[in-house]
Amino acid sequence: QLQLVESGGGLVYPGDSLRLSCAASGRAFSSWVMGWFRQAPGKEREFVAGITWSGRSTHYADSVKGRFTISRDNAKNMVYLQMNSLNVEDTAAYYCAATKNSGLTDPTHFGSWGPGTQVTVSS
Repeated sequence: QLQLVESGGGLVYPGDSLRLSCAASGRAFSSWVMGWFRQAPGKEREFVAGITWSGRSTHYADSVKGRFTISRDNAKNMVYLQMNSLNVEDTAAYYCAATKNSGLTDPTHFGSWGPGTQVTVSS
């Protein structure tokens, strides 16, 4: 298991941008597929974005495609989520996660999770 810690959340206005960061500790970070999930109050945890170990392939939920960008820096054991054009529906706790499997969006297949960082979009 990797140890993951998210940062970068906060309170922003609609249309604003945030960049979330996820710092990983442990060995062989580059061998893990990384993902971002979010969970709003009263809702199920949902997939937001994923990135393969090389960073060459990414996948996004339809709700964020074109607005969010996931990236990783394996040399620094970091993964990022650039969030642009935020709206109130993006309000949620955001979680960084890791899996040994590729192409998965089900949170039950991710075995490593950070504690989350809160993103609140409000006018």
